[in-house]
Amino acid sequence: MLANIVGWVIRREGRKFLKLRQNIDDSVFTDAREIGEISLYIHIPFCRTLCPFCCFNRYLFQEDKARQYFKYLKRELDLYIQKGFTFSDFYFGGGTPTILMDELEGFIDYLKAHFNVKRISLETTPREVSRENIARLKAAGINRLSIGVQSFDDNIVKAMGRPFGPSEDMKRRVMMAQGEFDTVNVDFVFNFPGQTVDQFRADVQAFKELNIDQATFYPLMASPHKKSALERRFNRVDISQERRFYDVILNELYAGGYQAATVWCFSREERMIDEYIIDFDDYIGIGAGSVSIMGGNFYVNTFSLERYGELLSRDTLPIAGWRKLAEKENQRYYLLTKLFGMELDTGKFTQRFGAGMESQLNPELLFLKLLGLVRGKDKIRVTRKGMYPVSVMMREFFTSLNNLRELYIEEQI
Repeated sequence: MLANIVGWVIRREGRKFLKLRQNIDDSVFTDAREIGEISLYIHIPFCRTLCPFCCFNRYLFQEDKARQYFKYLKRELDLYIQKGFTFSDFYFGGGTPTILMDELEGFIDYLKAHFNVKRISLETTPREVSRENIARLKAAGINRLSIGVQSFDDNIVKAMGRPFGPSEDMKRRVMMAQGEFDTVNVDFVFNFPGQTVDQFRADVQAFKELNIDQATFYPLMASPHKKSALERRFNRVDISQERRFYDVILNELYAGGYQAATVWCFSREERMIDEYIIDFDDYIGIGAGSVSIMGGNFYVNTFSLERYGELLSRDTLPIAGWRKLAEKENQRYYLLTKLFGMELDTGKFTQRFGAGMESQLNPELLFLKLLGLVRGKDKIRVTRKGMYPVSVMMREFFTSLNNLRELYIEEQI
């Protein structure tokens, strides 16, 4: 019941992200030099196969389009450089960023030529993991490699439409990468239609037995049309079972000596994570279909490859929608993302917003404390009891973003 209540609140707030203006006010970029180093997300939207549950902007791989895309990506980055932005941490997502290794390497070289590169995190699939690619990624300076396994159960992988099996081969490829980077992460999905709790428990236990650095467990976050398509193809998406899956994570990992970097990410010892929304209050996303939060402004790039290239050919940022968050919305977003990362520093809240958290978000803070979801004063920490409600809150927020993605993909905005 409690998780349902907090989920409903976030779902209601998340609908506001669908109400975007088409033309961004360029004045939002005037304070770029005052922001300092922030995080850059780079979206590579090409895949060799398209997974039925993925809501991100992606296209079937065509080499000529992908090579042209990398050229436009550099042009978009140049426009941000001209506006005075500087970046230190980089995250490549997709899609499949490793789909053209030479273009990826060239883009990383371009980053190094323009910025003080501190950390690079990169996503890939088991199919892309090979001795050659590992060596090339290490040489390029990748610090964290995240491999989208989703499940080690052959039946679940087949149901997901992912041609990356059999499971023993996926495990072999993951272990090929283990120890070669500062952090190797494996992504899993839970509460997929037809997936049983026992199947998921076996995935978690397999992760532990392999002794991999880190795992991130994502609840199914399907947009409305994706959900309908999944239910037509598989079984009903049953959110009421989600808590049982999450309890497996808590019992097997959180109570088993693993550190929770977020309510979804668990590591052996301290490791890098992929959640730039936690480490950085502001971040820029480049590429077709990326989103950004900067100075209380939320904006999204066009999802159309043609429109993306057209705008950049005119030296125009490919922004398709924009919204200035109200101060209270911005504060609540800050609260949500820090709770997702397990801890909120009230001093940093005051520094960012010019007022104490208790004066700005006292009802929200009182609600969370009375229900035992958080504790602490100067540093507010999520309790074990609070981890699942926070997971639901974040799932609802990301589902709202997936609703936006679905709209922009269908309309090719």
